[in-house]
Amino acid sequence: MSDVTDAVAHLVEHGTAVPALVLASLAALIATAGFHTRSSRRHGQAPPADDTGARPPTAERQAGTGPAGSAPGGSGPGGESALWRMRTTVRDTPGSLAVLCAALADRRIDILSLQTHPLTEGTVDEFLLRTPGELSGAELADLVTTAGGARTWTERADAHDLVDAPTRVLGLAARTALDAAELPLALRQLLGRCTIRSLPATADDGAGARALDAVPPEGALEDTVLRLRAPEGGVLSVERPHLPFTPAEFARARALVELDARLGPRVPRGRDVLTLPEGSDITVRRADPRDVPAAKAMHERCSARTLGMRYHGPVGDADRYLNHLLGPRFGRTLAVQTASGRIVGLGHLLWDGDETEVALLVEDGWQRRGIGGELLARLVAMAADAGCESVYAITQASNTGMVAAMRGLGLPLDYQIEEGTLVVTARLDPSTRSAARLPQAERIGRE
Repeated sequence: MSDVTDAVAHLVEHGTAVPALVLASLAALIATAGFHTRSSRRHGQAPPADDTGARPPTAERQAGTGPAGSAPGGSGPGGESALWRMRTTVRDTPGSLAVLCAALADRRIDILSLQTHPLTEGTVDEFLLRTPGELSGAELADLVTTAGGARTWTERADAHDLVDAPTRVLGLAARTALDAAELPLALRQLLGRCTIRSLPATADDGAGARALDAVPPEGALEDTVLRLRAPEGGVLSVERPHLPFTPAEFARARALVELDARLGPRVPRGRDVLTLPEGSDITVRRADPRDVPAAKAMHERCSARTLGMRYHGPVGDADRYLNHLLGPRFGRTLAVQTASGRIVGLGHLLWDGDETEVALLVEDGWQRRGIGGELLARLVAMAADAGCESVYAITQASNTGMVAAMRGLGLPLDYQIEEGTLVVTARLDPSTRSAARLPQAERIGRE
C-alpha cells in the first residue's frame, strides 16, 4: 500500500483535492477489483491512429507453449507446474461451483484465486490456477466442460498475476490519479488484451458528436464492446472480440474513467536540468497540449529533411500532429527546452501494446549533442516502468541518428523493413534492462 500512500501524498503536496474525490473512486475500484490479462502489440505509422489496440496473441501463446506460462519455481510444460488464467460460465445453482472445484482438485490443480461475475443467467467465474506442467490448455478446457463449465476461455499466466486484485487495482488508480496519460494503459491492464479507441467530440466529420449522442452518461455495454464518455469529451471505446465483457468489468472501467474525470487535466511537474557533453544546460520535462504553440514554433524552425525523417514524408499541418501527440490519451511526451524556455526537442512514447512506439524530433541546430539519446533513454525507462515488454521506432535507414540512439540503449534489437521503412524493436525484459546503458548527459539538479 506504500505506493498508493505516496501517490496520494504527492497529490496533496501539489494542491489536488484528494479525500472526497480520489478516495471515493478508489473505493469503487476496489469493490469491483479483478485480475487482468496481458496485452500484445501492433505496429503503427506516425502520426499514430486514434487507438491503442493490440494484435491477437502469437501462435505460441495461443497454444500455451511460451516461457511466460511457467510458474515460479516450475519449468512449464513437461515440468513441475504452470500458471493459467481461466474463465468459465457455470449454472447459478447450489453445488455447481463445488463440482467444478472438485474436478480441478482431482487433477492436482490448485486454485490460487477465484472471482465471480454474476449474470442474469449463470455466473462467470474467473480462476488463477497452478496446474501440472504437462497439462495443456485444451485439456484444461475439456476438464472444465465435463465438470459443467461452458464457454470456457484459458490463457497462460505468469508471476505478475500472483498479485492480489485489490493491490493491483489500487496501483492502477494511483498511477491514473498522478498522470492523465495513464488512463488508456490502466484500462488495458485492467481489462486485458483489448483495443482502446478515443473519438474526440470535435472530430471534423462530426462522427465524435454522433457517437457521444449515442452513449448514455453511464456508458454502454454491448457484449465484446464497452463505450464510455471520455473525461475530455467524446467517447472511449474498448473492444475485446475474443472475450465478452461482464457487468463487473464494465463497472471497474467506469470507476477508473470517473476517477480520471474528477481529477481533471494533470501532468507530473518534475523536471531535470542536465548538462550536455559540450557544456550547455537543458531542461527535460513532461509536455502537454499547452505546449502546442512552442512545439509548432520548433517545427517551423526545423528543416524539411528533419521533419521528413520524423514523419516519413511532408508535414502539411503540424497542428493536427501535435494536438494528437501531446494529448494525454495516446502516451507521454518529453520536451527539451533551453535556458530561455525555447523547446528544441520532443520525444514521444505512444501506447501501442507491449511494443510501445517511441519517436524523436530534435531541432537541426541542436542535433548531435546527445539530446536524442537522452530523450530515448528516458522514454524507454518510462516504458519499462509501465510494464511494456518492448519498444519500437519507425524510421528510415538513412536516419543514422535514430539508429545510433537505439543502439546506444545497450538493449537487444530487432530490425525489419515494413513498407519501405525501418522498424527497430528493443526488448525490455528484466535481464536486458539491467545491462542497459544510461544517458550520457550529467544530471546537475532537479526542480
